[in-house]
Amino acid sequence: MNIKKYISIIIRIIRYNLKIIFAGKFFWFILAAFVFFAFFMFQTAWNREEINEGTIYSLLIFPCLLLIFYPVVFGIQNDEDNRILEIIFGISNYRYKVWGVRLLMTYTSNYLILVLFSYIARIMLYPVNIFEMAGQLIFPMLFFGNLAFMFSTITRSGNGTAVIMILIGLVFLIFVGAADALRNSYWNVFLNPFSVPRDVHPVIWQNTIFKSRIFLFVGSLVWLMTGFLNLQKREKFV
Repeated sequence: MNIKKYISIIIRIIRYNLKIIFAGKFFWFILAAFVFFAFFMFQTAWNREEINEGTIYSLLIFPCLLLIFYPVVFGIQNDEDNRILEIIFGISNYRYKVWGVRLLMTYTSNYLILVLFSYIARIMLYPVNIFEMAGQLIFPMLFFGNLAFMFSTITRSGNGTAVIMILIGLVFLIFVGAADALRNSYWNVFLNPFSVPRDVHPVIWQNTIFKSRIFLFVGSLVWLMTGFLNLQKREKFV
């Protein structure tokens, strides 16, 4: 196979997966994410709250998770509903070739959307570094996105996975709100890297952020590999 044909196949694979990712209700989730983001921006400006990079990160964290919700949570169910799971499982190394590419494209697309949202925030509220802002938001997106992917391989139900993820999100929020020590700890999955506590030395804070990102990245890898291992159980899905 020459390079031209190889590139042509890659382009076809990308187009096919983009159709799957952006099909169905994903457009409405993008629209909902923007509406929530716009509402949060308006509310912040209306209340004349202090605006800085930490504020922008807080405004974007919920739209960030909303963007990843549909394509990951309902991905397995959509494949099953469209009766293409049998075809996909006929491909060798299914878990790597199909869902690996699809997740990569999903996260890449959502990163670009976050860059756009950050640019809007830069114009409307505060001059943030749009690429750094979107880059920091990728870590919680990977953590919760791969966690949702793992549960979707267990439940095989979009609605069931959605319920589990909402409950997990509420548990995290309750623990963070109840434990002051956890709020600025690297164990906090919602840790805002741009909101520096007044009683913490900047060097210590940078170390905390570094540990937080390692924790989220390692956690996301564990969820991803667990999901891939679950996809080896062909008889469970077909």
